[in-house]
Amino acid sequence: MITEYLESTKKQFRYYKLLGDKTLEQLSDEELFWKFNQESNSIAALVKHLAGNMLSRWTDFLTSDGEKEWRDRDSEFDDDLKSRQEVLKKWNEGWKSLFDALDSLNEENFHTIVYIRNQGHTITEAINRQLSHYPYHVGQMVFIGKMVKNNQWQSLSIPRGQSGNYNDEKFSKPKKTEHFTDQYIKKDGNQH
Repeated sequence: MITEYLESTKKQFRYYKLLGDKTLEQLSDEELFWKFNQESNSIAALVKHLAGNMLSRWTDFLTSDGEKEWRDRDSEFDDDLKSRQEVLKKWNEGWKSLFDALDSLNEENFHTIVYIRNQGHTITEAINRQLSHYPYHVGQMVFIGKMVKNNQWQSLSIPRGQSGNYNDEKFSKPKKTEHFTDQYIKKDGNQH
């Protein structure tokens, strides 16, 4: 059961990383820094926040508090990244720390209690906490991307008006057991 849970969560995290990757790919350098208004975040700021959270939560995951002393959460929302390269570097560093930590988990260490701001979490709780947090922000990234690109946006799921065709294709095949993300991850080749 532990192995299945870990594999499922890795697939779900890969899927949300893929949605973020595909959003970043569609945007120009300038669009990564676009903000709807002064109170909203740019995609670059969301990436910086996600990376800061990931590095804090997943570095030394089993042995140190997930809210590291070196983390400056408030500054994660400052728009001080200057280039696509900086945005992508942060994005990939954050996800690497997450996948490295998940890859280190196994039957022997899975029952460790980990702490976030001195609050104990089971491994399942800690993973689920982040599996709720990251898609929230990736969804914001996608929404901003759709606003910026308008009718030039390339759908990341079932395109508008295509649900019937999509369902017809799915129901035309025999039933099978697979993770819902397999069709996206395999097609894209995104392993981490």
